[in-house]
Amino acid sequence: MSGRRGVILDRDGTLIDVVRDEETGAISTAFHPNQLVLLSGVVEGLRLLADAGFALAMATNQPGPAKGQFSAAAVRRTNDALVARLAQDGIRIEAVQACMHHPSGGPGGDASLVGPCDCRKPVPGMLKALERELGLDGGASWMVGDSAADVEAGEAAGMRTALVFPSNRCELCPLRAGVGAASKRAVPTVHGATLNAVARAILAFDAT
Repeated sequence: MSGRRGVILDRDGTLIDVVRDEETGAISTAFHPNQLVLLSGVVEGLRLLADAGFALAMATNQPGPAKGQFSAAAVRRTNDALVARLAQDGIRIEAVQACMHHPSGGPGGDASLVGPCDCRKPVPGMLKALERELGLDGGASWMVGDSAADVEAGEAAGMRTALVFPSNRCELCPLRAGVGAASKRAVPTVHGATLNAVARAILAFDAT
């Protein structure tokens, strides 16, 4: 092992819930600290991983500034608030990477953030940056998320992968079940309904 073991975590749908507008039914990502709602099992799962010696980091796609939905400052403020919130429970997130790019952007978006990049998951740019920053051993580290892009980014970075798979996310079934004959998508190393379940699966896998 050439470095530390780490767990890199997606943000929305993995650590915090999405934001639901009760009047319109619209779903968006949190862009203000008062919208942060930790998902079930997050604190317990992160504590298990930290106690096992894993360095914890976060890598999140946040295209809102490129799409004109909210500012880059709002992304940074919300990420900082999440790190501070977890610190209150004794959980240290050592580093954060946020990709604010989007391939096509949107009305009023920041033009400098529109177009291709090497950081937006499923490409592994953010994960490799965190690996360098924290001195991680990629092959002994994990990417944990709630989407195919998270799994694919982790695989592209040479990491093991874990999928948070709540029972109401039917679109993730192909990832949980495995790759079918016609599928080319990456499959997670382990999965669980909550981050706590995922953490236990990671520890069990590493113990084998």
